[in-house]
Amino acid sequence: MSIKAYEIVPAIERSKLIGDKAKTAIECMESCGKNLYIGTTDCFIIHFLLEEKSQPNGKIMYNSEQQSRKYLGLKKPIVQLKAASALNRILVLCDSTLTLLTMFNLEPILSGAKVKGVTAFSINETPLGNNPFSVEICVAYGRKKSLQLFTVTEDRMVATREVAVAEPPVNMCIDGASICVALGSQYNMVNFETGVTQDLFPYENETTKPLIKRVGNEEFLLSGPSALGMFVTSAGISQRPPLQWSDNLSSVCFVFPYVLAMDEEFITVHSILDQQQKQTIPFQGGKIIGDFEGRIFVASSKEIYSLISVPFEKQIQDLLDSRRVEEALALAKSARRTIPKERFIKMYRRIQQQAGFIQLRQLNFGEAAELFKSGQLDVRELINLFPFMLPTNSNFTRSVPLLHDIADVKQLCLGDAGKMKACKDFLASFLEDVRDTNLVVGYKEEVDTALLKLYAEIDSPKLVDFVSSENGCFIQDSVDSLQKYGRHHALGLFHKYHGDNEKALQVWVSIVNGELTDPSHPGLSFVVEFLSQLTDHELVWRYVDWALEKDQEQGVKIFTQRPADEPQTERMRPETIVDYLHRYPQAVVCYLEHLVFTRKLEKEKYHTHLAVLYLDKVLQMRKDPSIPTDEMERSREKLRQMLQFSSLYRVALILGKVKETDMYAECAILYGKKEEHDKALRILVYKLKDYRAAEQYCDTNAKGHDLPYRRRLFQILLSVYLDPMEGGKDSLAAPAVQLLNNHAEDFDAVRVLQIIPAHWSIGLIQQFLNRAVRQSMHNQRTTRVERMLARGENLQMKGTSVGLKREPITLSEERYCQVCCRPFSDNAFARYPNGLVTHVQCARNKYVCPITGRLFSTKPAKK
Repeated sequence: MSIKAYEIVPAIERSKLIGDKAKTAIECMESCGKNLYIGTTDCFIIHFLLEEKSQPNGKIMYNSEQQSRKYLGLKKPIVQLKAASALNRILVLCDSTLTLLTMFNLEPILSGAKVKGVTAFSINETPLGNNPFSVEICVAYGRKKSLQLFTVTEDRMVATREVAVAEPPVNMCIDGASICVALGSQYNMVNFETGVTQDLFPYENETTKPLIKRVGNEEFLLSGPSALGMFVTSAGISQRPPLQWSDNLSSVCFVFPYVLAMDEEFITVHSILDQQQKQTIPFQGGKIIGDFEGRIFVASSKEIYSLISVPFEKQIQDLLDSRRVEEALALAKSARRTIPKERFIKMYRRIQQQAGFIQLRQLNFGEAAELFKSGQLDVRELINLFPFMLPTNSNFTRSVPLLHDIADVKQLCLGDAGKMKACKDFLASFLEDVRDTNLVVGYKEEVDTALLKLYAEIDSPKLVDFVSSENGCFIQDSVDSLQKYGRHHALGLFHKYHGDNEKALQVWVSIVNGELTDPSHPGLSFVVEFLSQLTDHELVWRYVDWALEKDQEQGVKIFTQRPADEPQTERMRPETIVDYLHRYPQAVVCYLEHLVFTRKLEKEKYHTHLAVLYLDKVLQMRKDPSIPTDEMERSREKLRQMLQFSSLYRVALILGKVKETDMYAECAILYGKKEEHDKALRILVYKLKDYRAAEQYCDTNAKGHDLPYRRRLFQILLSVYLDPMEGGKDSLAAPAVQLLNNHAEDFDAVRVLQIIPAHWSIGLIQQFLNRAVRQSMHNQRTTRVERMLARGENLQMKGTSVGLKREPITLSEERYCQVCCRPFSDNAFARYPNGLVTHVQCARNKYVCPITGRLFSTKPAKK
């Protein structure tokens, strides 16, 4: 995947460099600042001053001027040059001898510092020493088969350490304490501090030139077998995949994130981010390529050129234009170390945004969303792709330069309905995700309006919740959109959220009346519930008649479901509502039930009113023979429950109406309310012949009363059973005996024996007698146990009292009253149970401690 990372431009004209000397060729070069040093095959060192100039078209050109030219007189090639700018010196390797020259006039150092027998040398970029006025170098000796560390100053080269190797070193590079060295057929890693040598891998010396290049902190790039560029750390491991490059390389250099490799015909550019070849630059006869403080120079035997880096922004933009998103992002990340932080953040975010739109164009929605979020996209850029989604009051214009070339989503989808739906679903999902994040700060109106329009268009189930909760939608656009797509229920909710309850009600009433259609509307019950919670009572009353005419049972909930903590107003007083509801029979009954049973208001008029309505309904139903029996029974049961469990209605009024009918069960309840239990029970026994109901009557009416009252009720019932005036002799003996057997504990056995017929046999009431005797004995024994326990407790308390009284109390002259703090003048004193001793006159209340306030008894103090 190609990219233009570098452009090649001439650095020094051939005429200036070589002149007419056909035999002279470039052997090595070095650059420091604006200074370029060239070593030739005929033992010359040439010093040029290079000036970079930018042309109006943005191109870089060089002006060169020769500063000096030095012949070393050895008739050997200058093998290696390295500048030590901190010392104003240049290290020269020629004829296996390492010497020092001054940087600007190329004169030898007077001390004559030199090292002989040298194969190669390398400057340590991260020296072990901390002297800023010295340089640390490593020297390789061929004959001695060793590596030696030197400290170089302005006039001296002092050897500090030496390590032997197995074979003569061919090439080497040092970084920190680690030296990567190429021997005859093997790469080794040597640690100067520990002296440990580690074998790396072999290479074929006949086909592979051993190249070693530092690419990071104690990390090196080596030319390996099969035309591979191998990355190796000082630990002897590789943390990056290898590079695949051409055979017969002559030189390599590294400028992050690119490795540039030179052979006889081309310069190839490889990225260490993905190990791919990015560019091929034709260059015939290439001999040297070097990176010098970020600048790259390349040389053939006669010419020198410079490789000018194409700005990162342009490289990245070219990748984006080619839709190579991942490569563009990786390259952008790599630029972090070369660009100021603020500028990098701004650039990288824009690149992420552009990449997001490229992913969107390819309908990769997940990738696009992540890039938009991480790139902090102005969400309006995305919304703007969807026609009419931005609010009409928005003045948004796309960023310049443009982030993309998409006209709108219609152009993107080319009329494909499926793609259009997917795009709209993506927009909705993305806006939902970012709605509560910093991405929408300042743009909430645009985001919420777009979401509402989307929900309305696609009929999303989220629309109802959205318009009912906090939102920043532009009102006019939202109303128009909801009306356009027929989302009338949501329109009502939208009006409600924005405080326009009257408009909301108008919409909902129209839906219920059938003037508008919206299947999502819950119906009348929803409107009633809304009215029941509305605090604008004037508005509520406008719709009361409408709701009651639709459904009385539903409509009355406007009043029965009001909040319990609602402030009471004249228009919502129960009396006002009851008076108003007289026109609606079902509604008034429901409302009275609410007052009586739910709110439990203890007002006679509500209870009486409800009881009368219940009774009137029953009486009316009794006149209609077509009324089903079960329906009639349900109405009577409601009436009976009301009569039984309420004690606030006017009994005489109801009884006066009931007595004229054969509603005996109701009569019995009403007699019971008047404490006329004999009449009530006679109705149940002789009119209804419902003996079970008679027993339940006694149980029900005895609740809340003491045992004698309960026994009186059951005694009355037994008397009714045994009354010879109402029935034949012993006609109710069976229910009477059953009553005695079931409720033996509710009778006084003596009185029972007094009233039962003399001719009844013992066997007939044996069960009752057994239970009565057992209960009597149980009561007697329980009473005896209680009496004995009380006696024991009394005896225990007496013993405690005697013990307390026997305990001596010493009163000396040094003891003072703890209330008045005065001494005791006589032997009379008062002592409290907690040990407090006072004068008798200071003990005002013997049951309360005068110091602590502790209460010892609830009895009042004797005066």
